[in-house]
Amino acid sequence: MRAGWTLAREGALSLVDIHDLPAPARLVVRLGRLVEKRNVSGGKGLAAALVKLGPSWVKLGQFLATRPDVVGFAVARDLEELQDRMPPFGRAVAIAEIERALGGPLNQFFAELSEPVAAASVAQVHKGIIRDADGEREVAVKVLRPGVDRRFRSDLSTFYFAARTIERLDPRSKRLKPVETVDMLARTVAFEMDSRLEAAALSEMAENIADDPDFRIPAPDWNRTARSVLTLEWIEGIPLSDIDRLKAAGFDLVDLGRIIIQSFLRHAIRDGFFHADMHQGNLMIDASGQLVAVDFGIMGRAGLKERRFLAEILHGFITRNYRRVAEVHFEAGYVPRSHSIDDFAQAIRAIGEPIHQKRADEISMAKLLTLLFEITELFDMKTRPELILLQKTMVVVEGVARRLNPKLDMWATADPVVRDWIERNLGPLGKLGDLGQQTLEAGKSFTLLPSLLNRAETLAERLNEAAEKGFALLPDSIEAIGKAEARRNRWGNAALWLIALAALYLAWKLV
Repeated sequence: MRAGWTLAREGALSLVDIHDLPAPARLVVRLGRLVEKRNVSGGKGLAAALVKLGPSWVKLGQFLATRPDVVGFAVARDLEELQDRMPPFGRAVAIAEIERALGGPLNQFFAELSEPVAAASVAQVHKGIIRDADGEREVAVKVLRPGVDRRFRSDLSTFYFAARTIERLDPRSKRLKPVETVDMLARTVAFEMDSRLEAAALSEMAENIADDPDFRIPAPDWNRTARSVLTLEWIEGIPLSDIDRLKAAGFDLVDLGRIIIQSFLRHAIRDGFFHADMHQGNLMIDASGQLVAVDFGIMGRAGLKERRFLAEILHGFITRNYRRVAEVHFEAGYVPRSHSIDDFAQAIRAIGEPIHQKRADEISMAKLLTLLFEITELFDMKTRPELILLQKTMVVVEGVARRLNPKLDMWATADPVVRDWIERNLGPLGKLGDLGQQTLEAGKSFTLLPSLLNRAETLAERLNEAAEKGFALLPDSIEAIGKAEARRNRWGNAALWLIALAALYLAWKLV
């Protein structure tokens, strides 16, 4: 109710097309528009409402900002303000938090600290200067917003309430696992609330991408990092949200679109560890032309099963092998066996053929997502929580690349990375590697065999002893059984009294 009121008051309901809505919903929207503020555009109203509703809602707005084909270009531009131009909190508040977190006065850690240079829903960034034995260097100091963890808990409780209510009111929604989806969101929020975990993510990804030519990330400063403060290398570059500056600097926007798509796919498919918040506010180009990512608060992981699923699905769409795409869904257990592979392949073809060899600006993502949802419902497909971050990030990354290159060919861009991974992991060399791994696992199991035999022998001896002497019960167990029996007797006695009273009542009525 609070969310509905806020959206209505800020004028966000003016974006709703009521013509296809059922009559009750049309009435609700019309009534909601009676309370909206005057002279507020729908996009700016939506952005203002999301800010008021809290950090989790802001994350939703950041996602929508990358999908102008769904919400419209005007609304997408308004929502971009949510990405790195949120209202900052005061420098004095930030200093107090830094000193509390690092355990000393500011000048013990930083020679200088600027006013906020960027502010997002969870934290804001200051530019700092460090002077030590290695000389002087610039750093970025990220400070969590005071009380942000409490606001996230409040938002999460709202989402849990909504998810449970949806499951009760519409049993069909259970296949989408709304409660498990909120569980996943809660886990990502917990990671985002601890800057030490973000520093660890930076360190791990740096090892994975050491040989990547087009992509790099800032290095963390562990000595100046705590739960609510993260210090890392200062990056000087042009944000991908500033298209005009990128053009003026002479960067090839088409090539940048390619780099974004291929970098994400390498991280997701090759490494199984990827930046899960790759909107244009978190990406920039440095002077050397490398793509640099910042804000590693939300990271995603994909196991070998999920990576293989993604690679084979993409490869199937690229090669138009819809039968194989369907088989992969069945092999992964994502479609119940009660359905036909051939029927599912036909449905997949209905998705793939309209978009194959078409440019991004020729594809209606809104219609595509609608068709995809209808097909998942038709074939009783349940939401896979382990794939949500992967799917969401892939859509966001594609949206960022499309802003740089509206004529982006997603399939041709993804093909080299996907094909390379499949050849390495599913081709002859990959199968040899799997055989070697299985042999190694079998060897490990063989070395454990004596220990397992000893345990089995001990268990058999104890069972024989128990059979001869009876099973011994601990005092706690005896006490628990006694209490349970007493409870059972009390209920039995109560039932007898009720029966007796009922019999007396009947007898009295008969007399």
